[in-house]
Amino acid sequence: MTFPDSQIAHNYLDGLKGIEIGGSAHNPFHLNTLNVDYTDDMNTVFKQAEERLCGEKMPVDIVASGDNLPIEDESVDFVISSHMIEHIFDPIKALKEWYRVIKKGGYIFTIIPITAYVPNEDRPTTTLDELIKRHTGVIKEKEIFKKVVTENNQLGAAIVEGILYDHKHGHWTVFDTNLFKEICAYLNFNLIYLSEKDDKVGNGFTTIIKK
Repeated sequence: MTFPDSQIAHNYLDGLKGIEIGGSAHNPFHLNTLNVDYTDDMNTVFKQAEERLCGEKMPVDIVASGDNLPIEDESVDFVISSHMIEHIFDPIKALKEWYRVIKKGGYIFTIIPITAYVPNEDRPTTTLDELIKRHTGVIKEKEIFKKVVTENNQLGAAIVEGILYDHKHGHWTVFDTNLFKEICAYLNFNLIYLSEKDDKVGNGFTTIIKK
C-alpha cells in the first residue's frame, strides 16, 4: 500500500529541489528531494514498517538529525516533512534550522498529525510557552526521560513540566493549527497556507511557510 500524492505539494514544489526530513517509501511525495534521516540503518522499526506497508524502503541520502542539518545556508528550495516534526523534542529549533537552509523565496512544507487520528492520544495540546522553555533549555530532554520512564521502559505516572513523552508513537508534541500559527508568529515566519486536513492521507493538517 502506497499513500497518494499531495497535489498541494506539487503545486508549490514541482520544478524545485529540496530535502525531505524522515521520508518513507509508503508515503512518497514524488518530488526532487534528498531524504534526511537520523540513521542509514535499513532495519529500524520505521524502515521495517515501510517494507510491511509497501514492500520497499526509502533510501537515506543524508544522515543527520532533523534539527541539525549538515547543509549550507540558503542552499535548497524547500524542506518537506510529513508526520515527523512531532517526533522532535524542540520543534522551534527544527523550524529555525529548516528556515536557515531554504533559499529566499523557498518553502517549508509540513504535514502534522491531527490529534483525533493518533490512537489513544489524550494529552492536551502543547503550549507555546512549553515549547519556548524546551528551546531555551528550561525544560531538558534528558531530564524528562529520567523522570517519566520507569525501569520497564513504560510511561511514568506523572506529567513532568507539562510533558509526558508518548513512547508508543514517539511524539514529543501535541500540535493543532492554532499552536502552529502561534509558533510562526513567535518566529516571525510567513505562513502562507494552512489546511485543516491534508490532501494526501487526510489524518494531518498541512502548513506552508515561505521565506
